[in-house]
Amino acid sequence: MAHTDLVITPVSGKADMKAFIDLPWRLYAKDPNWVPPLKAEVKELLTPGKNPFFGHASAQYFLARRNGQVVGRVSAHIDELALGQPAEQGMGPGTGNFGLFEAEDAQVGEALIAAAEQWLRAQGMTRVLGPISLSIWEEPGLLVEGHDHPPTVMMGHNSPAYQAMIEGAGYAPVKQLKTYELDITQQFPPLIQRIVQSGEKNGRIRIRNVDKAKFDQEAAIILGILNDAWGQNWGFVPITDAEVAHTGKKLKPIVFEDLIMIAELDGEPVAFMMTLPDLNEAIGPLNGSLFPFGWIKLLRWLKKPQVRTMRVPLMGVVQRLQSSRMASQLAFMMIEYIRRNAITHYGATRGEIGWVLDDNQGMNAIADAIESRVNKVYQIYEKAL
Repeated sequence: MAHTDLVITPVSGKADMKAFIDLPWRLYAKDPNWVPPLKAEVKELLTPGKNPFFGHASAQYFLARRNGQVVGRVSAHIDELALGQPAEQGMGPGTGNFGLFEAEDAQVGEALIAAAEQWLRAQGMTRVLGPISLSIWEEPGLLVEGHDHPPTVMMGHNSPAYQAMIEGAGYAPVKQLKTYELDITQQFPPLIQRIVQSGEKNGRIRIRNVDKAKFDQEAAIILGILNDAWGQNWGFVPITDAEVAHTGKKLKPIVFEDLIMIAELDGEPVAFMMTLPDLNEAIGPLNGSLFPFGWIKLLRWLKKPQVRTMRVPLMGVVQRLQSSRMASQLAFMMIEYIRRNAITHYGATRGEIGWVLDDNQGMNAIADAIESRVNKVYQIYEKAL
C-alpha cells in the first residue's frame, strides 16, 4: 500500500523482524525516559512457538518505510479467548486489536493504523480495541499522562504525539488504566495502622510469604485467585496454564519470597499481592543487549537487588470477599508487610501500584487510603470497523 512516498508492508523474514524490533532505538534516542527493553525478550514476545499467547491468538506485523528507511511499525492481532468474553466486559465477538505502535510522524501513523484495520477487517473483525501489546496482560494502553519519568518493569512508554495520531484516526477513549506512586519510607496513616494491627489479632487471618521451593504450586494458587478476582473486570481474558508457566519462568529470577504475599482466611487462600523490584533500573543501561558484559551485571543485580522502586503489578481478592471490610484489611496487611520488607531488604524508597482500572472502586479507594497519587495514565481506545 503506497501513501505518497510511504510504503506499508507486512513483516516478512528475519531482516524485517529485526527492523521491527530495532525501530524504537532510533525514535527514542533522545528520550531520557524511554527504557530500552532486552531485544531477545521482544523477539520472544513476537514469535509464535515461543510466546504461548499465540496458542490462542494470531497476528500480523507491519512496517512503514519512507525512501527505504523504516519509519514506523504496528501489529494487528486477534485473541480467540478475548472473542469469547462478554461484550459488556470490553472484549467480545468481533473485537480485534492493534499494538506495538510506533510512528515517526502523523502521516506514518495514519497509514499504519489503516493497514492494521484493513487486516482485521479481512479477518472478519467489526471493532478495534487498542493499543494493546500484545495481550491485555502485557502492555495495554497508550501512555497519555506521565511521560516525564521512566516506566517501571513491564509498563509501556510512548511518544506524547501518538495520542493525537490515534484520536485523529477516529478512535474514542473507552477505558483508562492508572498507576499510583507513593513514598514507602513513610508510615501509613494511623487508621491504616490500626486496621493492620486489628488483623494481626484475628486468628482467622494468616498472611504468608510465597514458598519459592514450591513455585508451581504457589503459582497455581495465585492464578486461581487471580482468575476469580479479576473475572468480572473490564478487559478480562483468562490466563492459560501455558501462559502461567511461561510467565513464571520469565519472572522467577525477580520473584523474591518476601515480596509476594498470600492471605489465608480460615486456612483458605483468598488474596494475594505480587511485588517486583524494578528490573528497568538494571536493564536500562544495557541498551537492549546482555552481551558482551551485560549478563554479568544483570546476574549481580539479581543476586541481591537494591532498587529505588518496587512495582505491584498484580493484586487480587476472591469475589466473594470483594467490597467487604475483610478484603480491605487483607490488602492493607499485605501492603504493609511488603512495604517493610522492601525498605529493609532491598533499600527501596518508592512504590508503584498498577495498572488499576479507572472504575475499580475498591483498588482506587485503597490507593487513596495509603496516600498514593496517580503518576501515569494509560488510555485504551475503540473504533468500529
